[in-house]
Amino acid sequence: MENHQLFITELDAAMQAHLEWTRRVLRCALLRISPGNDIMKPEAHHLCRFGHWLTENRTQFDALDAQKSIALEVAHKSMHDAIRSICSKVLENSPCEESDLSAFETNQTLLISYLSEFKTLLVQSDSQLDPLTGLPLRHRPEQNFDLLKQRTRRQGSFPVVMIVDIDRFKMINDQHGHSAGDAVLKELAECLKKTLRGEDQIYRYGGEEFIVLGELSSPDDAAVAGQRILDAIRTLSVTLPGDKTIRPTVTVGIALLKEGESCKHAIHRADMALYEGKDAGRDRFVVGSDMHVSDAFPI
Repeated sequence: MENHQLFITELDAAMQAHLEWTRRVLRCALLRISPGNDIMKPEAHHLCRFGHWLTENRTQFDALDAQKSIALEVAHKSMHDAIRSICSKVLENSPCEESDLSAFETNQTLLISYLSEFKTLLVQSDSQLDPLTGLPLRHRPEQNFDLLKQRTRRQGSFPVVMIVDIDRFKMINDQHGHSAGDAVLKELAECLKKTLRGEDQIYRYGGEEFIVLGELSSPDDAAVAGQRILDAIRTLSVTLPGDKTIRPTVTVGIALLKEGESCKHAIHRADMALYEGKDAGRDRFVVGSDMHVSDAFPI
């Protein structure tokens, strides 16, 4: 939630910074002075504060709305191109083209509109977060699944779905109470956030289940990712009132995505791998294979 608030603050700052361009352009027109490199250089759309921030947060923009994210980037660059042309002519004492002015006004309006829409999307997404762990809820993986496939296709990496299930969670609730179960869920979620990479996406999928959408450098890294999760959770010690402690373990089911595979299908295969791990004794990971694919979920 705090990260979302920072994101919204940066959106507001971006809108304000680009609205202030009017003042800088006016000074350029009246005083015949350069408005600065973040306007005049061809790569100015990467040099300005918003350009830096957009690049750093592109994944978050894509997760909110991939198509609008592209449109935002185009409008931002087009606005920079138009204002650079205008200011260049001013500094050369040449008349400006009306088309440049129209392009600047149109794209500045589009930029502000897109930023406002992203702000609305982000506020709406907060209502889709689990209040206990702060993680997105179970309907979000399907929304972001296609973005994962597109990103890994561009980067040449391998998409993966992992289901992380707390072992004997019902026993924790029965023996220590639901407040203890909540404490385990909360701290385990924090442990996963710290353990997984920044581009991996974690979701609260069920009572004691979490889903991870991730990307690997090679298929062999699936085992590395599974072991990394196990090792991190094995160090976790949850302290309860009365100095009691719980040391939870998890079982992880892993499915490497196939070409054209649906989110539902991939989650099903990861779930089957998870149950294989449970049957084998828990506190382990299993990388699913084709033999676990149900005919009910054809590719």
